[in-house]
Amino acid sequence: MSTLWTHTEAAAATGGVTTGPWNANGVSIDSRSLQPGDLFIAIRGDHSDGHAHVADALSKGAAAAMVNEAWAEQSKDAPLLAVADTDLGMRDLARTARDRAPARIIGVTGSVGKTGTKEMLALALGQQGETAATQGNLNNHWGLPLSLARMARTTEFGVFELGMNHAGEIAPLSEIVRPDVAVITTVEAVHLEFFDSEEGIADAKAEIFLGLPEDGAAVLNRDNRHFERLRRSADAAGVKRLCSFGEHPDATLRLIKTAPGPRGSDVTIELDGRELSYVVGAPGRHWVINSLAVLGAVHMIGADVARAAATLTAIRPMEGRGEQSSVTLKDGSFVLIDESYNASPASMRAAFDVLGATEPSADGRRIAVLGDMLEIGESAPDAHAGLAPDILRNHIDIVIAAGDNMAHLIDALTDRAVTAHGHDSAAIQNRVLETVRAGDIVMVKGSLGSRMIPIAEALRALDREDGPSAAVGEA
Repeated sequence: MSTLWTHTEAAAATGGVTTGPWNANGVSIDSRSLQPGDLFIAIRGDHSDGHAHVADALSKGAAAAMVNEAWAEQSKDAPLLAVADTDLGMRDLARTARDRAPARIIGVTGSVGKTGTKEMLALALGQQGETAATQGNLNNHWGLPLSLARMARTTEFGVFELGMNHAGEIAPLSEIVRPDVAVITTVEAVHLEFFDSEEGIADAKAEIFLGLPEDGAAVLNRDNRHFERLRRSADAAGVKRLCSFGEHPDATLRLIKTAPGPRGSDVTIELDGRELSYVVGAPGRHWVINSLAVLGAVHMIGADVARAAATLTAIRPMEGRGEQSSVTLKDGSFVLIDESYNASPASMRAAFDVLGATEPSADGRRIAVLGDMLEIGESAPDAHAGLAPDILRNHIDIVIAAGDNMAHLIDALTDRAVTAHGHDSAAIQNRVLETVRAGDIVMVKGSLGSRMIPIAEALRALDREDGPSAAVGEA
């Protein structure tokens, strides 16, 4: 394994002082997931201080620990990099990693679809050169610098996700990563609790343009109602190159047709007067639209678009973001669609469409297990009730929901679907386990704070050949 950071490089990048020589192969801010040879950075969070875990990190084989100067005075015998502020030190590592690598960098943001788009880009570009990408959803003021600090000096492509839930959060991230191409997947009513309007969300997403170099490019959703606003923001930031994507006749990269299926979609697009057909290996129209953003970014960064498109047949939904699995019961099996990581009105509708396109077997049913969509402000009651037409359109047979806001959806579905409701996810878990039976398609979705992940885990735990049948009753 090649060295990622030497003690001299890290000290030069941060202006810090080392207590001795060391070489690090990786970077970590969590002693629980640290790998031997990592540089451990002791970050001070809202509820914990990484300095309390330095000894644990070193005992697990950390090459060294980045700590603040005052703490370093207490333990001079350990392999340390002492800096004035570890948050700033990690950002300094990130900037140096960006400077020293020849990588062409793509930054991805948007209300929904960021992580899936990032994963598709990493897959597509990974076939064309050494590629670094955000792991999971490390996209905030700690995750983005950490991801960038992990980038090897030989990297040819970089794909980094930029997240936010307040105005002013993306600009400093973009100025660290300095993307050659900035992608905004879409703008929707997500985190509306912290904004006066969707227009405010669009402006916050547009902060990504502030880190672009003079010859940088923007990739924007032509079908989104905020396209013109985003384009004006790009112009104001001095962005000279723009690629739009979508069904709109004026889109640079235009969707001509798509044939959706339960496991993916056939797609035909037009780019520069040429048609290109490919397969997206994850089900749902949202994956198709995000694939357009991917190919637009590949086009603007100067990589091979046709080769990138050919790789997308291998993409699969991630755990908690649409991953499908078969769960075996005593008398058969059911399909679990795990969307438990997060939720918004747009992503809920996309998930319902996937559920509706998936056919139950035998006398199976489509079941939606839903938790509250959070951080959408005063519109929450209407936003939840407004999901009812999409549930009915997709022929979802049973809805079991948790949370105060989901009560509005249950009320909207009264006498039109089989429903059950509980105050929180713990209150409905047993009802879910008692309801599911062989042949069903079960989708679990909700915002992270609504705690739908334990329900998805409980459904997976039914997968035992000698276990009892789950066909106990019906909601």
